[in-house]
Amino acid sequence: MKLLIRNGRVVHPVTGAVLLQDILAEDGVLALMDRGLEVEADQVIDVSGLVVAPGLVDMHVHLRDPGLTYKEDIITGCAAAARGGVTSMACMANTSPAVDCPEQVKYILDRARQGCGVQVHPIAALSRGLRGEEPTDAEALKAAGAVALSDDGNNVDNANLMRDVLIRARGLGLPVLCHCEDTSMVAGRAVNEGSVSRQLWLEGRPAIAEELVVMRDAMLAEETGAPVHICHVSTARSVEIIRKMKKKKVPITCETCPQYFTLTEDEVLSKGSLARVNPPLRTQKDVDGIIAGLRDGTIDVIATDHAPHSAEEKARTLARAPSGMIGLETSLALSLTRLYHTGRMDLPSVMRRLSTNPADLLKLSRGHMSIGAVADLVIFDPDEEWTIDPEKFASKARNTPFAGRTVKGKVKYTIVRGNVIYRDQG
Repeated sequence: MKLLIRNGRVVHPVTGAVLLQDILAEDGVLALMDRGLEVEADQVIDVSGLVVAPGLVDMHVHLRDPGLTYKEDIITGCAAAARGGVTSMACMANTSPAVDCPEQVKYILDRARQGCGVQVHPIAALSRGLRGEEPTDAEALKAAGAVALSDDGNNVDNANLMRDVLIRARGLGLPVLCHCEDTSMVAGRAVNEGSVSRQLWLEGRPAIAEELVVMRDAMLAEETGAPVHICHVSTARSVEIIRKMKKKKVPITCETCPQYFTLTEDEVLSKGSLARVNPPLRTQKDVDGIIAGLRDGTIDVIATDHAPHSAEEKARTLARAPSGMIGLETSLALSLTRLYHTGRMDLPSVMRRLSTNPADLLKLSRGHMSIGAVADLVIFDPDEEWTIDPEKFASKARNTPFAGRTVKGKVKYTIVRGNVIYRDQG
């Protein structure tokens, strides 16, 4: 199978170049890239005026499968990913039952083969049952196909357990992804501790609850030499801690999500439970700190923390509704709108955080634009405006505070291994 893509603005995230090129994908890999290619192909797409980039690699999603499939399942999650330009994603272990044994890893991989072609990579539980008491069999989980370990959704309060897991994971070459919020300081609390929590007469989730555990896990990384990845960074102070640790050559990386560089805690006042997420939306100072961290490279990755819930669950009061928002179908557009179109970051820098960096962190052979690389691509119009309408989502869920927001950047094609798996019908 040969696919020829003509006249694209091709983004090379590693070199930082944006070049007018044709691309030939043959047998699932990038075979040729040059201007004016004259070759035979089974399918030809003219993408004049559009951007061609490595497909997005979302290293933090919740697919709710097995056990919670009324919220989302692997098939609908893959369809949502394809609409958002995501060609590979890593799913978290907080399902029912938890992904804490090889059989559950195998279930996810088998189920993903029935999807539209988006690659699904299981993240296995760090502790049995996500209880933070006993480590899982990391070696068996890796052999089954897990790409990382994480108890995301739960903080690992036991520092000794975290240290032991880091030492074991380092020997296996498995990344450890950390949800950093001290449980004793945040349990049952819905919003950031600050002006909004006071207006609503609610106990808040203080920023220090995140920052304390970020510092702890950074120090464990320094002491053990084991790589640590901090999930969904939300505070300016967390960014500063990570920045300082990186300067000391500590093996630490981190991610943030579009909500943390786009929204503040004030969103809760108008959107209620749709704006409830863990960690919570913070202040404008924190938003500015997150953007600064993205710009200077302190923050390595933009992920979604795609967290589907049913409409009935999110219709509960703010204090009783589950935390989380979906993001697979909006992450590229929100990132372009907030970072690229404001002049804060160029296209290669944005795509590096959406694609190349997460692929490299998870040791996936994706996210690169070079001869011989896997032909996983997203083609998008960076300037097309559209309004986010959850009723048009492929996801089962609709829980987003971004409904009705106008954004710039529309996915036109999503390609996996040289095969078009999604095409925008306008």
